Amino acid sequence: MDQNPPLTPVFPSRLPEVGTTVFTVMSALATKHQAINLGQGFPDFPCDRELISEVNAAMLADHNQYPPMTGVAELREGVAEKISDLYSHHYDPDTEITITAGGTQGILTAILSCVSPGDEVVIIEPAYDSYRPSIELAGGITVAVSLLANRNDHGCVTSYSIPWDDLAKAINSKTRLIIINTPHNPTGMVWQSSDLDRLANLVRNTSALVLSDEVYEHMVFDGRSHISVANHPELVARSFLISSFGKTFHVTGWKVGYVAAPAVMMKEFHKVHQFNVFTVNTPMQYGIAKYLKKADHYLGLPSFYQAKRDYFSKGLEQVGFKLLPVAATYFQCANYTTLDIAQSKMSEAEFCTWLTSEIGVAAIPVSAFYAKPMESGVIRFCFAKKEETLSAALARLQTLSKRN
Repeated sequence: MDQNPPLTPVFPSRLPEVGTTVFTVMSALATKHQAINLGQGFPDFPCDRELISEVNAAMLADHNQYPPMTGVAELREGVAEKISDLYSHHYDPDTEITITAGGTQGILTAILSCVSPGDEVVIIEPAYDSYRPSIELAGGITVAVSLLANRNDHGCVTSYSIPWDDLAKAINSKTRLIIINTPHNPTGMVWQSSDLDRLANLVRNTSALVLSDEVYEHMVFDGRSHISVANHPELVARSFLISSFGKTFHVTGWKVGYVAAPAVMMKEFHKVHQFNVFTVNTPMQYGIAKYLKKADHYLGLPSFYQAKRDYFSKGLEQVGFKLLPVAATYFQCANYTTLDIAQSKMSEAEFCTWLTSEIGVAAIPVSAFYAKPMESGVIRFCFAKKEETLSAALARLQTLSKRN
């Protein structure tokens, strides 16, 4: 009898540089040490029971078979109406809107639909971690520029701004796609109308497309309004707009989002979409379509999350963190180098590991959002949590101010 087990053939990795994401690592560490997980970006509070009821009703109505490849018509029409009401651009729900299995699938499919081997794709770091692998799977070349880190007299990062000179230099005849993210994860900054005007000037005489990741569109604070590429008549003609019902309706595990784009771009998007996912969970589409009809379900999000931001940021300031401005999203970036503790000299990854294992609160190093870690002494907390969760986390963090 042959004692040698059969061998699995060795094959080259399509993503040789990709390992386990920092979110998975920190969540596992949080579980191991029973830490409060403010690292991974998901709510720990329930979604609206009305939304659950709508999905349940759709199941009982036997909406349980394949929907159209592009998504349930009622939901696509609802998305078109929402975008038109908020951003004054009308997308044709039949040819310009597709329901996706979350924002990340929409991003991957958009990239695969337009990027060919050798094409360059410009991203702005710190960047959501799916951008670069998606570009590599398409055979594209990632060209990364970094947000400008604005510092005070002590060298402490206090805010970020768009690197216009570097962005202009990065765009050339090989540029197929430029990925922007507003509101921005992880920094919480937002693009203004003037920023979209400047981007339009950069791409006007090029064939570059734009992918605008706007999954946090309904979490913009202090009376500001989200400025979408759909607001900009010139950019909308060359842009994929990505958004997420999971983020908006506190159901990140449902993985339902949408992409809007001009018909000629969406035609190519469909060619990929129909073979990498084909379509998306039917009863959830019907349930979301019903729920979406009440605009208060998303228009009330700014005040809801701003209250959480203000409560949490006040507590962090009392601990001694130097907070960066948060105009949007449900993430608070904080500079820990201002803390009067020996660990303030650690790298971001080391500090987050120590914070999780010793203090019992998990956060994410902002350096993880760069291909080559760029140390700035800034970490990211998620405040999309119940008040008792944030209160418990702050109580643990308060011990930092008593260590020396």
